[in-house]
Amino acid sequence: MTSAVDRLWVVVPAGGAGTRLWPLSRAGSPKFLHDLTGTGRTLIQGTVDRLVPLVGHRALVVTGAVHQAAVREQLPELQPAQVVAEPSPRDSMAAIGLAAATVERDDPDGLIGSFAADHVIDDAEAFRACVGEAADVADTGLLVTIGIDPRSPSTAFGYIRPGAALAGYPTARSVAEFVEKPDAARAATYVEAGYRWNAGMFVVRASVLLDLLAEQHRDLAAGLRRIAADPSCLEEVWPTLEKIAIDHAVAEPAAAAGRVAVVPGPFGWDDVGDFASLGELIPALDGTPGTAVLGDPARVVMVDASGLVVPGDRAVAVVGLDDVVVVDTGDALLVTTRDRAQDVKHVVAELRQRELGELT
Repeated sequence: MTSAVDRLWVVVPAGGAGTRLWPLSRAGSPKFLHDLTGTGRTLIQGTVDRLVPLVGHRALVVTGAVHQAAVREQLPELQPAQVVAEPSPRDSMAAIGLAAATVERDDPDGLIGSFAADHVIDDAEAFRACVGEAADVADTGLLVTIGIDPRSPSTAFGYIRPGAALAGYPTARSVAEFVEKPDAARAATYVEAGYRWNAGMFVVRASVLLDLLAEQHRDLAAGLRRIAADPSCLEEVWPTLEKIAIDHAVAEPAAAAGRVAVVPGPFGWDDVGDFASLGELIPALDGTPGTAVLGDPARVVMVDASGLVVPGDRAVAVVGLDDVVVVDTGDALLVTTRDRAQDVKHVVAELRQRELGELT
């Protein structure tokens, strides 16, 4: 008899343009294809690396057609069929659901664990332990999420309100509800009350996920199962699929019905959502707190200054400025502050408005 982990497939949704990390992240070369932490491995490679000790090469990556070749090049250990190309973006439910339907087709008792391609985790062993417990819980028929211990009352993430402990498991609890991104005051009350950040990590039997989806969005579930049964119809069926996030399609209604559990994630986690968070992930320049360089530090001079610098082919000097962000990619130069890092996405919108989409 096999354990739950022995039937677990990793699903890696690899989409989005990471507009808050422009000009490093572009539509044609999004952040998951970059080494943003100086480890020598890109974010998507790091995601797969963390899970190989647990599941081997049982992995499916779902990415845009334009990124398929790059993903295959970065993950040569995967077979071509393990990198699934979406003809167009249809949000997370379609991407994860297609992978679930593929696993269900080949293994009706198989489980999937969905983990985004562009997150950073600092304790791989603790992460794998959480995934293992989540798989055991999911094998009972529940949808399981991993809830991150919040570092602060952040307004950038949704939250999970834990319920009662689940008997027989080390840390798992029921999920009382998922809540949307709060304002600062409400976020503080959530953290004080023991809520957890929702990092969009889900572990579930593939068939359970699709059955839950069918209860709320019957046509979407049927379309995904149809594509899995006959991949040749992908181009025909895909554009007809409803565009919706997995949280709204499945997680929230399932939680309301008492069918979701959460396993606490005590490891460090970051979604690398902007340059402020990126600056915290990179070692300090010359050991000086508050300074960080992604790239060749010999090309950066900081005099009475602090912040994050990403140099290109030329030298960058920052004098007398605190908490700056300077990113030079040759064809574009970004200068902002850490406090305004979330607003970088507006640059991308403005460039597209000016019909300069080639820069985005």
